Amino acid sequence: MPEIQAKPNGRLLSLDFYRGLTMFLLIAEFTHLFTFFVLPQFEGTFIHAIGSQLHHVRWEGLHFWDLIQPFFMFIVGVAMPLSFSKRMARGDSYKDLSIHAIKRAFLMLLLGWGLYCIDPGEIVFRFQNVLAQLGVTYILAFLVIRKSVVIQIGFSVLLLLITEGLYRFFPIEGFTNAFVNGENFPAWFNMLISGEESGGGWAMFNAIPTAAHTIWGVLAGQLLISKHPAKKKLLIIIGAGIIGLVIGYGLSPLTPIIKKISTTTFVFASGGWSLIALALCYWLIDIKKYQKGVLFFAIVGMNPLFIYLFAHVGGADLIKKIFLPFSNALFGWTGELSAQIILSCIVLFMLWYICYWMYKKKLFIRI
Repeated sequence: MPEIQAKPNGRLLSLDFYRGLTMFLLIAEFTHLFTFFVLPQFEGTFIHAIGSQLHHVRWEGLHFWDLIQPFFMFIVGVAMPLSFSKRMARGDSYKDLSIHAIKRAFLMLLLGWGLYCIDPGEIVFRFQNVLAQLGVTYILAFLVIRKSVVIQIGFSVLLLLITEGLYRFFPIEGFTNAFVNGENFPAWFNMLISGEESGGGWAMFNAIPTAAHTIWGVLAGQLLISKHPAKKKLLIIIGAGIIGLVIGYGLSPLTPIIKKISTTTFVFASGGWSLIALALCYWLIDIKKYQKGVLFFAIVGMNPLFIYLFAHVGGADLIKKIFLPFSNALFGWTGELSAQIILSCIVLFMLWYICYWMYKKKLFIRI
């Protein structure tokens, strides 16, 4: 396989890397690789400690894995000003952009919903996954993309205040414990839309508070394409990230950090980490020019919709079935657990290689 080198072409390589690494981790979940890290035989070890961070918190708290969806929603927001400025430069009007945004949001919502109908083989109404949620956050962010910084921030905070108010004060018989799984407003909202509370407590209403992630991403994207010096951009992003962390963790004694229902403290804390991660990537890759190997991850983010859907609808399982007999023949001697881990790594590599092949063939599937 030829070596991959980043080539300066006017793109924000830091954003390509950030998006690609996030997508790489998302598709890695479909290989079941991370499940091996938390097996009982690793209890109390460094491997288990890392593995626990690669799984969601059961309810209250924050693990690294709880940041992956916020990262992705934030990244989409960062990319919006970059994409729209290119479209306007080639002659698209605001009306054209509006039509594009509405179509894209609808398709993401439709695809996200469709994924829930595949496994049961019947029509269900669930909208908790990243695609369905993003369909809502994308259009909400677009509504204020041409507004001032103050209005964009104000709108995002308003969405969070509405969320906090509904969670605490909306009068619903039988759903009176704001932050108790299954007894809160998000559980009632799930019942209203789908007729079920949804296993595990994942909330469809999350699209409203997490729209703040996409809006804050838009603000970061607008800053990055501005004419401010790189150092000033970096300091603003770091400062905003620190503010988000201080608010999120500082208010957690009052409103617990819960990812499954996207409490306001969770949105602030995860938004803060999203900004800090962007600042780190921007400093290392675009300012310090540490770009070796960036495209290894970046190419995964160049076809995010395709590879997510492919892995989600059984692509990862299909690859596993194809390579299973060969993997067992070659690595079975290492032991059952080791052979399973190696097979998961092979599946992950093949998912990456599909992205690499599409990159080399200049095949980019977008909506």
